[in-house]
Amino acid sequence: MPGTVLLLAASPVGRGCLVDAASVLPVLAAVPPAVLSGTDTANVVELADPLEPQAVLTRLRAAAAAPGPLTVYVVGQLQLDRRQRLPHLALARTTPATVRYTALPWHWIREELRLRPSGATTLLLDLHADHETWQWLRAGSPDPLNALDCGRNNAVYGRVAPPPARRTLAVPSYMRALATILRSGHRPPPDALHQQALARTAAEAAGSGAAAGADLVLTGPGPAAGDPHAVIAAAVQAGRHPDADALAARHEGAAAHAYGPASEEALHWTEVRADLAMFAGDPVRSCRAWLTVAEARLGAGQPPQSPAVEAAVDRAHHQWGRVRDTVPARELGAALAALRGRVPGRREGALDHVRRELSRLQTQG
Repeated sequence: MPGTVLLLAASPVGRGCLVDAASVLPVLAAVPPAVLSGTDTANVVELADPLEPQAVLTRLRAAAAAPGPLTVYVVGQLQLDRRQRLPHLALARTTPATVRYTALPWHWIREELRLRPSGATTLLLDLHADHETWQWLRAGSPDPLNALDCGRNNAVYGRVAPPPARRTLAVPSYMRALATILRSGHRPPPDALHQQALARTAAEAAGSGAAAGADLVLTGPGPAAGDPHAVIAAAVQAGRHPDADALAARHEGAAAHAYGPASEEALHWTEVRADLAMFAGDPVRSCRAWLTVAEARLGAGQPPQSPAVEAAVDRAHHQWGRVRDTVPARELGAALAALRGRVPGRREGALDHVRRELSRLQTQG
């Protein structure tokens, strides 16, 4: 099956730029697509210094929907938004004051890669953090993958480097090393490729007299065999949607019994079932499940601006837009409008859109 490769290199324009992210794209572009992907054939999508987070989201969503193996190469810099202190990938227009609106929230990556088949997605990351984000990463869990969660089904390799010295523009040396290895025409397994790139990066740093060993190394090989998410994903790939939902429902019920219906453990499986309904072509059931998740999270005291709440309402909104039957569209739209009043999300005019569509539905028989 053909593979898909997404090359994303992003950094701010001007004084806020820490790394010359786009400089590595010509090196990666010189690698044959099949080698970048590790498949016989592959489609490559390249994003160089994108301007808008929604544009990146659209390309990421399309890549995630591809049925074959997906490899995502990301080069850029991490910054925290001042409101929620969540990590974002800075884009061309990003400044410290506008991170929330002009950068790509890191949790969008996790959300878009949900339920891809186990072992079918690999992320290779070369990131630099600004001073604030670096301190936040170092002060948190010793495993930076806890902060940069890319989803439980996906393999993640790479590094996060500290901010460079003032008036110095860093180079994506890890990704350059990785691309140089791939230009040989041979693609080792991801873990071996990662280790070779780390070794080459360390050797280059030592040769230039630069300090080595400060990077936070990202190593996450993905889920173990037998993980229920992998079993569910395989059922979806085979078109056995009722079987996938039945398995997820059993895990949802067990989690609700053990931890409570509003627990993170139970809500996770409700979210899985919402995604499964989407894959099965049932937007009514999917929208209703996402509305349930959003209400449960709000009822548990989570703020309307939290990523999990925003994601649930955004996904309910997206699925509602696919409902074609007037009666359920009216019912779900009324609930969505009430939620949008509390959770406006990041897309300007979302509540107005629901109200306009509801008004149109009222005129239909």
